Amino acid sequence: MATSLADFAEQINPKTLAEVRRAGFRQATRVHGSILAAVEKRVLVWLAQRMPEWVNSDHLTLLGFAAQIATGVCYALAARDRRMLLGAIVCLGVNWFGDSLDGTLARVRQQQRPRYGFYVDHVIDSIGAVAMMGGLALSGYMHSVIAIGLLIAFLLLSIQSYLATYTLGEFHLSMWRFGPTELRVLLAVGNLAALRWGWVMH
Repeated sequence: MATSLADFAEQINPKTLAEVRRAGFRQATRVHGSILAAVEKRVLVWLAQRMPEWVNSDHLTLLGFAAQIATGVCYALAARDRRMLLGAIVCLGVNWFGDSLDGTLARVRQQQRPRYGFYVDHVIDSIGAVAMMGGLALSGYMHSVIAIGLLIAFLLLSIQSYLATYTLGEFHLSMWRFGPTELRVLLAVGNLAALRWGWVMH
C-alpha cells in the first residue's frame, strides 16, 4: 500500500506532521453554475459590503443553521396547522441569508478560513438537512419514505462533492444547474401549493 507524505513524515519525525499537512493543503476552486448563481453572487456581494462591522461570518453561519432547524420544526407543526408552511418559507429565506452570505462576507473582508469554513459549513448543512427532511416526513405533506429517500440522495451528493473537492481541487456548489438556492425556491413554491391545495397523509 502506498504511503502518503503525511504518514511518511510522521514515521520519520512526528513533529513535522502538522507542517506537512499545512503545506499540503490547497484551497479548492469554487464551481457554481446554477441558474441563479450570477444574480445571487451580485446580491450577496452587495449585502456583504453593507453588513455592520460587528456582524461576522460565524454569526451568519449560526443564523443559517438555526433557520434550517426552525424550517424542520415548522414543517412538523404544519401537520396541525397549515399556516406553518408560511413560517417554513420565512425560515428558508433566513437560512439562505445566513448560509449563503457567511462565506461571501469572509471573502469581501479578506477573512477567509478555508479549512474551518469548509468543515463547519458542511457538518452544519448535514445536520440541518436531517432536521428539515425529518420535519417534512412528520408534516404529512410528503410520504416519510420519499423524505428519507431525498435525504439519502442529498447526503450522497454531498459525499460526491466532498470527494471531488479533495481529489480534483474543485468544490462544486451545484449539480446540473441546480444548487441550494434553487432547492429553497422549489421548496417555497411547494409550500405555497400545499397551502392552497394541500392534503395530509395519515
